[in-house]
Amino acid sequence: MDNTETQDEALNIAQRNKKSRLMKAKGKIIARKRAISMKKKSSPEKLKKKAQKKARDLIAKKMLKGKSKADLSQSGKENLEKKLDKKKALIKKVGKKLLSKVKKAENDRLAKKKEK
Repeated sequence: MDNTETQDEALNIAQRNKKSRLMKAKGKIIARKRAISMKKKSSPEKLKKKAQKKARDLIAKKMLKGKSKADLSQSGKENLEKKLDKKKALIKKVGKKLLSKVKKAENDRLAKKKEK
């Protein structure tokens, strides 16, 4: 599975296990690249992607009604992702509203980094 692929469709159990093995193998490399990229300002596309992810997480949290996503079984996570796939329009709409907050958080993060 490609790292640049977006999380648009639900993963079945075999795909989830494959992704788990991939992340175990490449986790340290990804973490190092993330640390380097955190020193730079995010591109507008990346900010939009962050806002969409926040929106998806918000809607998932509402669907779970207080339960933790980590506590779900693999089939429970698969079902949650299928439900979220049906809410793409809502996720996009909420993501647009969150974009300004994400931009502000990015600016605050960079300002805090400059102070140090």
